[in-house]
Amino acid sequence: MKTKLKYTILLLLMGTVVSFAQGRKLKKAVASFNNYSYIDATTIYLKVAESGFTSKEISRNLGDAYYFNANYTEAAKWYQDLFIQTDSVRNIYYLRYSQSLKAVGLDEESVLWFDKYAIKAELKGQDFENAEDYLQIIDESSNRYKIHPVTINTDGIDFGAAFKNKETYTYTKIVFASTGATPSKTNRKKLDPWTELNYLDLYEVTMDEEGMLGQPVKLEGDVNSEHHETSAVFTKDGKTMYFTRNNSSPRAKRGKAETEYLKIYRAHLVNGEWIDIEDLSINGDNYSTAHPALNAEEDKLYFVSDMPQTLGESDIFMATINKDGSLGKPINLGKKVNTKGRESFPFISKDNELYFSSEGHYGLGGYDVFYVQLKGSGYTGGLYNIGKPINSAYDDFAFVIHNHKGFVSSNREEGQGYDDVYGFVETKDIKEITMSTVFGKVSDKDTQQPLANATISILDSNTKLVTTVITDGNGNYTTVVDRSKGYIIKATKQEYAGDDVLSEKNLKEREYNFELERNVFEVAAGDDIAKILEIIIYFDLDKAAIRPDAQVELQKIIAVLQENPQLKINVKSHTDSRANDAYNMSLSNRRNTATINYIVSKGGIDANRLSGKGYGET
Repeated sequence: MKTKLKYTILLLLMGTVVSFAQGRKLKKAVASFNNYSYIDATTIYLKVAESGFTSKEISRNLGDAYYFNANYTEAAKWYQDLFIQTDSVRNIYYLRYSQSLKAVGLDEESVLWFDKYAIKAELKGQDFENAEDYLQIIDESSNRYKIHPVTINTDGIDFGAAFKNKETYTYTKIVFASTGATPSKTNRKKLDPWTELNYLDLYEVTMDEEGMLGQPVKLEGDVNSEHHETSAVFTKDGKTMYFTRNNSSPRAKRGKAETEYLKIYRAHLVNGEWIDIEDLSINGDNYSTAHPALNAEEDKLYFVSDMPQTLGESDIFMATINKDGSLGKPINLGKKVNTKGRESFPFISKDNELYFSSEGHYGLGGYDVFYVQLKGSGYTGGLYNIGKPINSAYDDFAFVIHNHKGFVSSNREEGQGYDDVYGFVETKDIKEITMSTVFGKVSDKDTQQPLANATISILDSNTKLVTTVITDGNGNYTTVVDRSKGYIIKATKQEYAGDDVLSEKNLKEREYNFELERNVFEVAAGDDIAKILEIIIYFDLDKAAIRPDAQVELQKIIAVLQENPQLKINVKSHTDSRANDAYNMSLSNRRNTATINYIVSKGGIDANRLSGKGYGET
């Protein structure tokens, strides 16, 4: 490889809440021909709370019920009540409360609770895009291309291949910039005094179906001049070309400075010659514009500049192309693309993908080629280094691709000249690296049986629904999401309490298995309601009075009886073993009577619907 030239360096310098369908209709308790009833735990908890009784369990379960039905106002209310009572909860509740607050517009409070979650979950201080992680992503991006040198290279400078004649997207020609072979010592007229090479001109070369290139021929017309011409891009009809030339304004207009900046010009093909060269409005005499690129619709011009609004040494900009050919105001693509360093050589694919070279983003050395998906006037998804072998420890730039074939330029060590053009074939679509697979299984927590037709909802950081997927007959699900983003993954199913998990960004695969607890139960004669609703009633030693904590539990029983008018229950009371059998039997009967009397008096329940007795020592 020849020593890198200063001129090459100059060129590189330019070088709201989504409402889920409220279909979670919980079955109401009704008498049926088979004498089965239904207990809806959520309804029971709400009735207990409305009666003025509360507990950590009730607040938690009501918060979950509203959270998983996207009623974030009520969810925030009950989670707040939960945290008033205790902070000894699963870490996920800090996140659920944060998400609920964010969904109702309480952003500052949301951030506070998310930070608490991050501390609890040990997320603080983690950099999900540190060098080690990013090198792993680059490694995953690598080996998607097979690269090879092409026959048009000389021992001079050759770079910047562009597709031509693409109206039908069947390219037959490319255009690239070249100095031609290094001049002999006896032929050194009209050389660039800085590089001591010929000035760069634009050449056209025919390409056959196999990608083999013919003999380069200079473009006809007024394009090639005594200045450097590089970096061409063509409209689909092949009749308009944008290209880069070093500033040809008279020196008197540019002042005394010796610096010659770069400009983008537009030319038109007339009778086989490129004429009518236009100096574009985006150009200036005190900054450079270079390396034009067109989007698929040809209504946007992307280019590189170090104009005053540049964030770094050189940035990528976009200007709208109006119907009359005039250009709109340049717009900087922003900090996701542009860095404090140099970005250059943009290319837009037919799928509206931006490829560009950068030394400011983390890479393998020198300029690396990066990828991001454009959307509207911005972009979506992550920014990715496309990896080896396109990128190397040297400068890799001027990447173009169509139908998985393309060209890239590089000054890598094995090259023939200072910069060389390489052809490549894409063997794996780059989109694969931008996507992450989410998969797992949903099952019943108690029976461990798979749950078919459960809903997996994937929400973004603003709780907006991204996608949903339904589990199959084996309880399995799978879908794909944007790898660069974090998500909330929720699992819900009718008659079950939901569950969710925070999914971090930049994960290639995300496996989340859910075990859901049933919260609507079929009950029949002989079933233990206390066990179903996890009701435990405690009494003080040697006492039969109903304690405040026992009142909360008994309110659940009252709510069940109120919801199921046909239901009758049998109350069983016990004691511990700290007295003799006769005393314990008497005490358990007193406690049984107190329990039944409370349910009748406080709940308005017909005494004929209750029976029971004490059983003494447990």
